[in-house]
Amino acid sequence: MIPLLMPSWPPGVRGVFTTRAGGQSIPPYAELNLATHVGDDARTVAANRALVAAAVGLPPERLVFMEQVHGNDVAVVAGPTPVPPVADALVTTTPALALVVLVADCVPVLMADPYAGVVAAAHAGRKGVELGVVARALAAMQDLGAQPGRVRVQLGPSINGCCYEVPESMQREVAAAAPGAVAGTGRTRAGTPSLDLRPGLAEQFAALGVHDVGLTGGCTNDDPDFFSYRRDGVTGRFAGLIWRESEDS
Repeated sequence: MIPLLMPSWPPGVRGVFTTRAGGQSIPPYAELNLATHVGDDARTVAANRALVAAAVGLPPERLVFMEQVHGNDVAVVAGPTPVPPVADALVTTTPALALVVLVADCVPVLMADPYAGVVAAAHAGRKGVELGVVARALAAMQDLGAQPGRVRVQLGPSINGCCYEVPESMQREVAAAAPGAVAGTGRTRAGTPSLDLRPGLAEQFAALGVHDVGLTGGCTNDDPDFFSYRRDGVTGRFAGLIWRESEDS
């Protein structure tokens, strides 16, 4: 069985985060790599994706991926997409359609307004935080009837400020958009400038009227249960998935 991190969601919504355990990939992608762009065997990635689909009780074609480019474009999807949209956030109102975000240090963001029946998944790395990708995703949700005060958010495992070393100029650029990303000392364990994106995102959400923001998992660089690009270089990607349950489930 594929191990899943399962934070709490309101009735009608399910959202999970995978780890790197339980798949078929061999090193350096071992085990549950879900990305096709990192050099892993395509058939093995397809098998890993099928394992995740089975673990969440959906057919593989009901998992919607995106071609993530560290931007802030949002794609609203209504059904399976044979060609992944070029975007860093996905939004849907369609039941039993799981939106997937892939990461290996960036923040996987899952969002839901169960009353409006709208869910979203966003890829929030340093550039995405700077460009306001979660604000764009929330705006797309609002276009479909969501209200910020009803939205629940889960920020999944990502690299934390203890380990995310950046140049001081980059730290200043991100702090201009999300001062909370430089909360505390703004330094790594080694004393170098750092970013902590999850507090920065929580701050951005609060400014947008979203206060129900939870954290799942710890630092990907520290935790070998997760892929980390900063730690390993060539490596796989784990996922956050969110979907509306079908009315008959």
